[in-house]
Amino acid sequence: MPRVRYVPVQDSTRVRDVRVAAEEAAAEAGLDEQRTAAAALVATELATNLLKHAQAGEVVVDVVDPPVPGEGRPGRVVQITALDHGPGISDVDGALRDGFSTTGSLGAGLGTCRRLADDFALHSVLGRGTVAVARVGSAAGEGSAESPGVRAGGVNVPFAGADFSGDAWAWVRSGDRLTLMLADGLGHGSEAARASTAAVEELRHWARLPPAECLPKLHAALAGTRGAAVAVAQLDTWAGRLRFAGIGNVTARLREGDRWRTLLSRPGIVGVHRPGTVREDEVAWTPRSLLILHTDGLPSRWTPPPDTGPPSADPAVTAAVAVRDAGSSARPVRDDTAVAVLAPAPPDRP
Repeated sequence: MPRVRYVPVQDSTRVRDVRVAAEEAAAEAGLDEQRTAAAALVATELATNLLKHAQAGEVVVDVVDPPVPGEGRPGRVVQITALDHGPGISDVDGALRDGFSTTGSLGAGLGTCRRLADDFALHSVLGRGTVAVARVGSAAGEGSAESPGVRAGGVNVPFAGADFSGDAWAWVRSGDRLTLMLADGLGHGSEAARASTAAVEELRHWARLPPAECLPKLHAALAGTRGAAVAVAQLDTWAGRLRFAGIGNVTARLREGDRWRTLLSRPGIVGVHRPGTVREDEVAWTPRSLLILHTDGLPSRWTPPPDTGPPSADPAVTAAVAVRDAGSSARPVRDDTAVAVLAPAPPDRP
């Protein structure tokens, strides 16, 4: 089962822990020595920046599907996500330039991250904090495919800093069909992770099927596990149509124009109790659409704020901002939390 490495960064001793987490994830992703060193340096710089500019924060290191999938089983990449509730950055473009510093340092940190990573995105709001996401693969551009005009990304935070998250997301391409799945294994810990991992592995065999036909295949594969809540969304890029089906309490919210629509799942647990029929919604997908799937680590009544997912936003950044802003000391998270996002690619991006 893939690990999700969560490191709270409150002092300088945790910077090393972040670097080690990145090196371990790079080994899991099969990166060579050069790309492993790049992932380690990016992770170190992001953790150091948390202490310099926000005094504390969190880093999540995971091995994920790339934002633009190729056919079949694409290469996996190391994703490093840094989140904080600090003062924010007043000049994001300036902060990405070498030599920019507000602390008297050399100011090479974020610029270095952007150069070394295959993808690097930064979101910051004064008074609310900063989110940075970097992805490092085996080589820049390796495994990429012709752009389908859409990207996906996600963030997965294990409960209480556990080694394994019971949540998992996956992103698979089959011709003109792009399928995004989010699974929430019952409970949390390694047994929940075994169930959600089984869902991910099975999805890769059946991504060509519509969601309502894919879920029975996942149900059979999860027999003998704790079971999981599973949501499957499939975009037909040629027809511009999105299909959705879900079983259990994974929430799906679709932006349609200026409003958010909830796509409904059926009660049940994939692998344990599947309803006799599975409802499948089919809706239009436009350049302004945005789909957010989230597990119950976020409140079921959570509604994305109006500024969610601007056109230039990396989908993983959109997911990370949702994770960061939905939690607070007054409402502590009591389960694994995962958010997966499907978004149109900006015109100037693949």
